[in-house]
Amino acid sequence: MPTMPRLTLCLMLAIAAAPALADKAPTTLPVPPSGIIGIANNAMLAPDFWIRQSAQPDRVLLDAGEIAQRNANLLKVDASMHDLHALPAQLDRATVTGWITDLSQYPRRKLYDAKGQPVPDSLRDQLTDALALDAVPAQQASRYGMIVRRAALRTFPTDTRVFTSNDDTDIDRFQETAEFPGTPVLIAHTSRDGRWLFVVSPRYAAWTHRENVAEGTSTEVLAYAGRTPRRIVTGGTVRTVFTPEQPAVSQLQLDMGIAVPVLSDLPPDQPVNGQSPYASYAVELPIRQADGKLAFSPALIQRNADTQDDYLPLTEANIIRQAFKFLGERYGWGHDYDGRDCSGFVSDVYRSLGVQMPRNTSKQAISPGFTHQAFGEKDSHDARLKAAMALKVGDLVYIPGHVMMVIGKLDGEPYVIHDTGGISYRDGKGLRGVKLNEVSVTPLLPLMYDDTHTYVDRMTSIVHVRP
Repeated sequence: MPTMPRLTLCLMLAIAAAPALADKAPTTLPVPPSGIIGIANNAMLAPDFWIRQSAQPDRVLLDAGEIAQRNANLLKVDASMHDLHALPAQLDRATVTGWITDLSQYPRRKLYDAKGQPVPDSLRDQLTDALALDAVPAQQASRYGMIVRRAALRTFPTDTRVFTSNDDTDIDRFQETAEFPGTPVLIAHTSRDGRWLFVVSPRYAAWTHRENVAEGTSTEVLAYAGRTPRRIVTGGTVRTVFTPEQPAVSQLQLDMGIAVPVLSDLPPDQPVNGQSPYASYAVELPIRQADGKLAFSPALIQRNADTQDDYLPLTEANIIRQAFKFLGERYGWGHDYDGRDCSGFVSDVYRSLGVQMPRNTSKQAISPGFTHQAFGEKDSHDARLKAAMALKVGDLVYIPGHVMMVIGKLDGEPYVIHDTGGISYRDGKGLRGVKLNEVSVTPLLPLMYDDTHTYVDRMTSIVHVRP
């Protein structure tokens, strides 16, 4: 089974020297009072501005059939993905312990708690014991469940937050990712205290609170995602209508790209959870019963909420519009802070267009399911710059620990939108750093990886989702 990767940091990181050095001349792009280089006016922060730069913004780049074929191929060729339909009826001990030990590795760096105090060394032993690896049976039947609410997936079965800095609590080293309501999972193991489950989703494997998962049969769990008719969440987030009658589906957060089945056979004149459904879509959502078993409940999504009856067509205009729906959202490492990080951002955008992607930058950048152009130490600055100038809308640019989405060019300068902690560039006074901590629009070429290398000189890969 595949090794489960750790999330990589979507911030600028210091790295060893490389042969290509950046031009130390200051940029000629405008620097407004915000300090965000190249953003001369607020019009540049609207999707229509960038859509107008496109020659064929509404041309379909891949149709639904082609996307479905790509998604199916991704499950076959990318070891970081998990085809839950293809898992065996029985799991052996080596498989389960392999999943857990690949993920649950205690950080080597010194750790601090939320108050900036050193974490005691005893935490390592406590968490190692909590894994209960000795309780993994030699053989076990494959069990399935469904995520019932936005669920944090963690490195260890603990809510303890740890950091590698005593003055920065944004990046919890035990936070891996989040899964959304309706996500099918394999339930592989239970923590020592019984409060946590180790689950395997189509693109991750990690620990989550037992209450986040409802256990059901493989048939009912795996069939949910394919049900039609359906509504696709195309807004950044959408919430179900408030209902005191069914709290489990009241104001439930549904993030971009989630598909939920519509209950089209309900009598239109009968209330749903105490409310007429005439101004809403009646959908069916998973809930967890008192005994932990899976059930389904009707819920309402307002008709004026940002949803569609199918995935949006894969066009340059839609790529841009979807990406800009997250503009200004707070950076959330591992989907923390109810948001997302750089790789989560690009994958959530593409999911609303029907395209599935691996979760982490390290896997996205090299996935055999996509066309990618790799760069190494032997690639010259000129070769990298030529590739950067050939970027098209929707292309994904990877540097160590970070990914950016191309939104077009302005005066020949490629621009990107990305979920980032901050940027650096050279102005007339030297190297300038600007903290962002949000989904941001910036030019690509002036960005500095460190004091001598640009982002372009540190590109590891360009991924082309389009043909």
